[in-house]
Amino acid sequence: MNRDFLAPLVPLYRAAFAAKNVVYDRTWRTPDRLSWPVVSVGNLSVGGSGKTPLVIRLAQLLSAAGVHVDVLSRGYGRTSSDVARVNSAGSAELFGDEPLLISQKTGVPVYVGASRYAAGLQAEREFSGTGVHLLDDGFQHRKLARDFDIVVVHASDFEQQLLPAGRLREPLSSLRRASAIVLRSEDAALEEKIRQRGIRSPVWLQHRRLLVEAQSPAVAFCGIAHDQDFYSALKTNGVELTATRSFRDHHRYADFDIDTIVHLCQTTGAKVCVTTEKDLVRLSPEHRAKIASVVHLEAARLEVSLTDEPAVVRQLLALHVRK
Repeated sequence: MNRDFLAPLVPLYRAAFAAKNVVYDRTWRTPDRLSWPVVSVGNLSVGGSGKTPLVIRLAQLLSAAGVHVDVLSRGYGRTSSDVARVNSAGSAELFGDEPLLISQKTGVPVYVGASRYAAGLQAEREFSGTGVHLLDDGFQHRKLARDFDIVVVHASDFEQQLLPAGRLREPLSSLRRASAIVLRSEDAALEEKIRQRGIRSPVWLQHRRLLVEAQSPAVAFCGIAHDQDFYSALKTNGVELTATRSFRDHHRYADFDIDTIVHLCQTTGAKVCVTTEKDLVRLSPEHRAKIASVVHLEAARLEVSLTDEPAVVRQLLALHVRK
């Protein structure tokens, strides 16, 4: 949707956000600090940039290194704001789609709550030793102190305006606060644009691989921020798409949506219906069964890795030792 008509409001948003950052930068307000080190994974824009797959990978790396790690998340889209530990067998309505997916894929404790500080306190109470908190979508959540700020940047961020006219929550200059900036490997050339802005934070490259067993022809659907990235990746993997259907990020699927997807499968000759893992956790058992009664339903798996993972682990382990 074109939101250029909202451009006159951008200076007001910029001023409000700058004032908030000044409050914390000049320590006029002290953020809440947990006992364990906090590693934040965030971004600059509204919607997906690849934070969740990176949180999953970092949790896997730290766990493999013998560190107790948990994830703290707001739990966007859940029906409650209270602090809760995610049950991997639960629903996206109770815990949010991303926390539920993180729990299912990593097995580490995941805590959700409007107050990430309260969630962290509960995590520390439930484990007798020490560990590391991964703060999901934490770059703008400055109420909670962090020891390391990882910011995932999407190529489209360089073309966006600030809210409300665009999707940027903060200007690109805010990357100066980052401890590390993550770019997709295919976007490595964007590092030069970052350096041209006087930003010296180290850049980590993220390699992404979509694993899909779907046979062509297929219908694809998703409710994520960058839907075309998903469809392009499917085509790169040799999947012939007969139709696609996109929904808003974090979309809560209704019966009508499922009827639409089933109709597409029936009328386009599709043998498979493929979606993302994040969308799959938002489908009720009844919705999954309805699609599966017509065609095979599959969730394509996204795996990510970083260029020099041993160095990343050493850097994060140093935080654990210092604390």
